[in-house]
Amino acid sequence: MATITRRAALTLAAGAVTAPAVGAPVGSAAPAERPMRNPAVGAELITAVTPRDNWRVVAVAVRHATRIDPRGAVIPPAAFAVTATVNGTTAPRTVTRVYPNTAPALADHGRPGDHLIVELDPRDANARAAGADPFPLDRACAVRQVADVTAPDGTVVLPATSPFAVRNAGVLTPVVDDFVAGSFTDSAGFELDFRLYRPAPARHPRYPLVVTLHGGGEVADNNMTQLTGNRIAVTFATPDRQRRHPAFVLAPQIPLPRPMDGPDGTDWTDPRVQAATVELIDAFAARHPVDTDRIYLVGLSSGARGIYSLLPKYPDRFAAALATAGWGETSGMDRITHVPLWADHSIDDPVVPYRDGRFGRPGTWTLMNALAAAGATVTRGEWANDLPKAQFEARARALLREARAAGGHVLFTSYTAGTTPVNPHLAWAQTYENDVVVEWLLAQSRQGAR
Repeated sequence: MATITRRAALTLAAGAVTAPAVGAPVGSAAPAERPMRNPAVGAELITAVTPRDNWRVVAVAVRHATRIDPRGAVIPPAAFAVTATVNGTTAPRTVTRVYPNTAPALADHGRPGDHLIVELDPRDANARAAGADPFPLDRACAVRQVADVTAPDGTVVLPATSPFAVRNAGVLTPVVDDFVAGSFTDSAGFELDFRLYRPAPARHPRYPLVVTLHGGGEVADNNMTQLTGNRIAVTFATPDRQRRHPAFVLAPQIPLPRPMDGPDGTDWTDPRVQAATVELIDAFAARHPVDTDRIYLVGLSSGARGIYSLLPKYPDRFAAALATAGWGETSGMDRITHVPLWADHSIDDPVVPYRDGRFGRPGTWTLMNALAAAGATVTRGEWANDLPKAQFEARARALLREARAAGGHVLFTSYTAGTTPVNPHLAWAQTYENDVVVEWLLAQSRQGAR
């Protein structure tokens, strides 16, 4: 364990600075002075879209002039103090780990590097990076080194810099930053913003396309919250998922309602939004190496409602769908009995009721009953939504085996009341982290399961 020696120091500039002795004129030399080695020369925030807590600031990456080598020591979190000014309020953040890295990323490789990663507790009250819209985070965090960091042999690896601090100049959001921003105007003149992830070039002539439909809380003109509001599109673009299943990921965003939209505003059932979404998919597939037999719809809440509306209108367009906490109309279920679908919903959802849905329309339980009445084999399971990942996936795997044994391709997971953390409506927190569900989805094809 590295030791902490408290001393005053003055540097965060790019060159060596010395602290004057008490009473000495500014700029004069004194025996108590010491040159500041390896100053900080910049910093960036690292944020993450998490399964349950949405968009959070999880670390500050402080770049130094030269590499930092703690020589096997564990850098104590107590050596650093971080304050954050978020939405006009300044408060401390909790430092949980500190380590060097060769890049501004969360990865403790145990190797020297010119970046010092100061990890922060994502559970802090001021950790959120957005409300209805992203907060301005440039220069939001100040990092002070309040104690020397020493190697096991007593050598000072990094001298303290307090009372001086370095502030972040920018914000990094891994995976989200890999999505390009664009817009599409359809033949009727209706415009949709979108975010797009492109798979790395590989020896694949065609790639699947995952189209994600965000929830009602992400309707906006910022072309961002469809990625950061919930962990839906980003889960299909993580390096691990892309290594196993390279795919395009397309995340359109419904614009804010205009006065002419009336009291209902715009959502995924709006004819203009649906027409533009389908045109966007078709135009994109025509210009990129998309496997048109493997186009998938994924949606949560209002996005799931969009799935139940789009599928009956385009029953032969999509290979499969994944719908969470949705509602819709039973009248179209007879047209999609052949479409592979995995639906899930919390039994105690207060926002989109499990049986009755919203605005008097059927919820997922009622829709699945209608689908079964129309001739589809619906395989049902119920378990807690707060199970550890391994147990959660084991239950999903067992349900999938049951569906295959029954010759069915429609699965319905219900989450036991009182087991969905934070809010029972947020049933999707585990859905998109579930490798069994995601791999089932990406194995489907209009030509049959792969």
